Amino acid sequence: MKHIFSLFIITLLLVSCSQNKKNTVEKVLETNNLEGIRAKRAKLVAEQDVVQTKIKLLDDRIKSLDTTQKVPLITTFTAKEEVFNHVLELQGNVTTKNLLIITPEFSGILTNVYVKEGQRVSKGQILAKIDDGGLSQQLAQFRIQSDLAKTTFERQKRLWDQKIGSEIQYLQAKSSYESQQQAINQLQQQINKTTVRAPFSGTIDDVITEKGSVVGAGQTPLMQIVNLDNMHIETDVPESYVSYITKGKAVNVEFPVLGKSIDTQVRQAGAVINLANRTFKVEIGVPNKDKSIKPNLTAKLKINDYTNEKAILVPQSIISENAEGEQYVYVVKNKKENNEGIVSKIIIKTGRTQGDVIEVLENIESGAELIKEGARSVKDGQTVKVINY
Repeated sequence: MKHIFSLFIITLLLVSCSQNKKNTVEKVLETNNLEGIRAKRAKLVAEQDVVQTKIKLLDDRIKSLDTTQKVPLITTFTAKEEVFNHVLELQGNVTTKNLLIITPEFSGILTNVYVKEGQRVSKGQILAKIDDGGLSQQLAQFRIQSDLAKTTFERQKRLWDQKIGSEIQYLQAKSSYESQQQAINQLQQQINKTTVRAPFSGTIDDVITEKGSVVGAGQTPLMQIVNLDNMHIETDVPESYVSYITKGKAVNVEFPVLGKSIDTQVRQAGAVINLANRTFKVEIGVPNKDKSIKPNLTAKLKINDYTNEKAILVPQSIISENAEGEQYVYVVKNKKENNEGIVSKIIIKTGRTQGDVIEVLENIESGAELIKEGARSVKDGQTVKVINY
């Protein structure tokens, strides 16, 4: 009896397995029976709906019972209006208009040099003397002849005033005296050129030609003079900034070699675009009270080309871009007392960048709470917890 029952159970299992095999998707597809295939699909969909409903019920119960549920942790910052000064970074060289190699105006022997290297001199001060080649003796003779011509002219004038003598004698005496005076003036101008004077106040940076050397007018360099009080920097600025970088714009100048920086401004902006490189010249004044800044020194420039008094600035690292090329950030809204809130995706329009921050022009207002750490790992509509320290 026991064996008969066992055989009965085995028979039922075999029949059931056989029936299940007959009802598999593969077997139904092999039948090519449209109604059967549709019936099988409807049965599977119904089973799927039942399973999904059961899973949702389980998830809801887990959510209500599990107090250790994991919520993404993020940090935020509050957007606020602030002054944004954008700068254009360039490089330039220090120069001065008062840097000059002095050459003589007269050819001859350099008889005296009255200054030394490093000596401070004033405008008009005598720096050197050139032998005049006998012009002084000629001048003395001209003066004697001029005195005689003057005496003759004065006597002829008195006689002419008394209607004595001829007019031609008076005119000849006058002409002779004026000619002598003109000759003296011309000779004096030539002699003046033998004295080398400082064209401006400054420092003798280098004495090039020594006493006793033969020098040529306009050719032989005598010495170099420089004035470090009125320094400036010249740089080339791209033409696209011609409307932004103008006279008076603020500039921060850094001198890497000196390890110092100063705040100054644009002294002059060129009005002509260079056709070769499409730039225009900018001149920046450099105060130099301690005389530490030297000509040809390299300088790094930060020129203010744009200012927004009420800018919203955000880190560039929190901005993402979608497939359409739109930029967006995430903000936290509806934040509760436990610091949990809902993530909201905001499409924005940006402006200029400076360092690691960028200007937001649209859709973010002062007071908005933007996600900082975790901005790349959250999704729109997600619940997050703010853990600002």
